[in-house]
Amino acid sequence: MDRIKDSEILDPSVVQTLPGGEASATLSSGSKRILVTGGCGFLGSHLSDRLIAAGHHVICLDNLLTGDKRNVEHLLGHPDFEFLYHDVTMPLQIDVDEIYNLACPASPQKYQQDPVQTTKTLVLGAINVLDMARQNGCRILQASTSEIYGDPAEHPQRESYWGHVNPLGPRACYDEGKRCAETLFADYHRQYQVEVKIARIFNTYGPRMSFDDGRVVSSFILQALRGEDITIFGKGAQTRAFCYVDDMVTALIRLMESDASIMGPVNLGMARENTVAELAERVLAKVKSPSKIVYRPLPTDDPRQRLPDISLARALLDWTPQVDLDEGLERTISYYRNRLEIAA
Repeated sequence: MDRIKDSEILDPSVVQTLPGGEASATLSSGSKRILVTGGCGFLGSHLSDRLIAAGHHVICLDNLLTGDKRNVEHLLGHPDFEFLYHDVTMPLQIDVDEIYNLACPASPQKYQQDPVQTTKTLVLGAINVLDMARQNGCRILQASTSEIYGDPAEHPQRESYWGHVNPLGPRACYDEGKRCAETLFADYHRQYQVEVKIARIFNTYGPRMSFDDGRVVSSFILQALRGEDITIFGKGAQTRAFCYVDDMVTALIRLMESDASIMGPVNLGMARENTVAELAERVLAKVKSPSKIVYRPLPTDDPRQRLPDISLARALLDWTPQVDLDEGLERTISYYRNRLEIAA
C-alpha cells in the first residue's frame, strides 16, 4: 500500500483513496493495530489520542467531509499514527486487530445536508467495516446513538426500549441509518460470529467540536464568546444529558475491552439531564457575555427528552461519568476562546 506522508495529511488534494494492505508497523507486545473510522472527527480524534497513549498503533480513516484535519495535526509524525483518506462507503481491506466505527456526521445540521450520503455512510459503511472485521477475525465497535430512540415515549431511555422514530422525517437518514447499522452488527454476529460491540452514545461535548457543528453546546459557547444572540429552538424546555468527551472515550474503550459475551447495546452518557434553557444560562454566566437569548421555532422531530439509563454501563463496565457539566463547560469554553483568539 502507498502511504501518505505526514506533511501531506493537511492537504486532502494530494491524497488518494487507499484500498488497504499489509501491516507496516512493528508493534510491541500487547500493542494492537486499531482502525478508527471517522478518526478526524471530534470524538474520533480524542479516541485516537487515548489509544496511542496506551501504546497502540492507530490508523485514522476519514474522507474529511465533516472531519477536521486540524484535530489530528498534533499526531503527525508520531510513529504509531497513520492517516488514510478513504470513504467508508467504498470497500477496503487492511490488517487490524480492532475497529472502532465512528464514521458519519453526527449533528443534524451536518447529516441533513446530504441525507442520501448520510444513509449510505451508515449502512454501506457498516457493511464494509463488518466485512473487514470478519476477514480479520477481530472485534468491532459501532458508535450508535441515542437518536435511535427518536422522540421517546419512555424516560429515561433503557436499552430494551425500541424507540419512537419517524422513518420519513428530515432526521430519518441518521436515526434509521443508525438503527439499520445496529441490525447489521447483530446479524453479522449471529450469522458470521463476528465479535461486535454496540455503544449508544448520548450527547457528548468538549474541545474539537467544529465551529459549524450546530449542536447546542458549541453553538451557545461560540455565540456567547462572539457577543451574538443565543438561539434557542422552541421554549428551551427540552432536556439533554451532556457527557464530557474524556468520559465518553473511557466508556468506549471499556466496552471494546469488555468480556466477549457483552455485545450491547449499552447506553453511554451522563445520567443527569438539563434543559436547553438551563444550558444557555450556564454558558452566559461562565463567559460573562452580554448576549441575549432569542427563541426560534422547534425543528421537526426534535426530541423533547433525552436521558440515558446507564445501569448496564455501571454494572458491565464499572463506568460512570466523572466530569460534571460546570467543569466540562469551562474546559470547552477555554478551547473555543483560544481558537477564536488564534483566528483573530
